[in-house]
Amino acid sequence: MDKTYQITIDGKACTARHGEFLWDVAKRNGVHIPALCRSDRFEEHRACCRVCIVEVTVRGRTKVVTSCVYPVEGECQVVTDSPRIRQERKVLMALLAARAPESDVIRNMASFMGAGEGYGRLKPLDTGKCILCGLCVQACESMGTGAISTVNRGTEKEVNTPYGMASDACIGCLSCANVCPTGAIEYQQDEETRTIWNRTFPLARCSQCGQVMDTVDMAEFETCDECRKKAIADQLAQAYRFV
Repeated sequence: MDKTYQITIDGKACTARHGEFLWDVAKRNGVHIPALCRSDRFEEHRACCRVCIVEVTVRGRTKVVTSCVYPVEGECQVVTDSPRIRQERKVLMALLAARAPESDVIRNMASFMGAGEGYGRLKPLDTGKCILCGLCVQACESMGTGAISTVNRGTEKEVNTPYGMASDACIGCLSCANVCPTGAIEYQQDEETRTIWNRTFPLARCSQCGQVMDTVDMAEFETCDECRKKAIADQLAQAYRFV
């Protein structure tokens, strides 16, 4: 049986499994901790944005930790919205707003947390909406394609395909765009094609209902999920008529 601990989060008694990340414990108990780079789709968490910082007190000593990668290893007291945490989150959001000046998500979060107050000296970087959280790269790797990665260094660091060219490895699945927390990965789609990462893919349609399923590169069947389910149900109904 997994070892468990009794901890408190903002005064609320919670049970945590040994090694369970603090962010997950809070979420399971209805305590909201803001985060941008955290996705339940992946087991590995990289703690890039650090917006999920909290104060943890263990045996009388208090420290600031990144909750999405902080494993619970004993009884502790957690505060998610102390004056210290609010101030440090302001700084973090101000830096993210400078990194991604065109992102409405970042702008709204920064405004909500008061990050615009006294941080006007930070000069926005001309980098659009990306905060370099790496979720898109993880999504691409999880598909086994590896079409995109982080390239360059310093202020020139970005997510892109090799040399910014259309990648033969890309299958146009939109996994990267769907997991992006700031809307940084844009694509265009019409009735016939989808364009992403400088490559255009023809779209596959269901042979029964005509609904767009995915790109031709990804389509495994001629019919969509709903039409396949209906066909199976019809086959079973027909079979039972003769039982």
